[in-house]
Amino acid sequence: MKKLVAMLLALTLVFAFVSCGENEENAPKVDPNKKSEGVMTYAEYMAADVGSEVVIEAFVQAKQGWWDDKAVFYLQDGNGGYFAYDIPCTKEAYDTFTIGSKVKVTGPKAEFKGEVEIYDNKARTSTIELVPGDKWIAPAFDVTSLMDKDNYIDHQNKKVAFKGLTVVASNEDGAAFLYNWDGSGVEGSDSDLYFNAEIGGKTYTFVIEYYLTGADSDAYKAVQALKVGDVIDLEGFLYWYDGAQPHITSVKVK
Repeated sequence: MKKLVAMLLALTLVFAFVSCGENEENAPKVDPNKKSEGVMTYAEYMAADVGSEVVIEAFVQAKQGWWDDKAVFYLQDGNGGYFAYDIPCTKEAYDTFTIGSKVKVTGPKAEFKGEVEIYDNKARTSTIELVPGDKWIAPAFDVTSLMDKDNYIDHQNKKVAFKGLTVVASNEDGAAFLYNWDGSGVEGSDSDLYFNAEIGGKTYTFVIEYYLTGADSDAYKAVQALKVGDVIDLEGFLYWYDGAQPHITSVKVK
């Protein structure tokens, strides 16, 4: 009798594992490039003229902040990243745009210092709305080997990763980082952090945006603890300002 019970329990476990495996294999997968009618593909968005109205759908990867009934979002679909700046929305609406949720954004396409974005500072006619359905979080795309290539900019605004960089001095005094780009900030202020890292004989600048990853974040604290010579892995968003100026959200010292 005991043997029979044991066999039945074993068979039950086997069927349970098989069932779980089948459910995982048959689970529907999110298509990050699926668009509603009338919505641009990433290629169509990039080809649109600056100043023209664009309509995009993408998934929220990060929120830089909300103030004065407007907000900043880092968005992405399966083909590219989008930066939506100062988009009008209420605080209640802003709170519904959780990480991974899909949104539809309509507004004028803009470009500033090489950064392509949706930005509507004056007319404030831009809109953002939640698109019900599945969520999707983009994996960080490793751009380490592309940093000195012409097509590096093609990955602008994507969630990206950098591997095996070495921290170098940010000024003549040998500081590992600066509060603000020129060192004018101080600890305890709402200062961005700027730091330099080298790979392949070339030096690149990275930024911790205070309103994206503030003083209480792991990334902000990690940069404050950096030392020249540290080897680091980074993740963030490939923002552009007179060249690449990635907004970093994760810093790991190896």
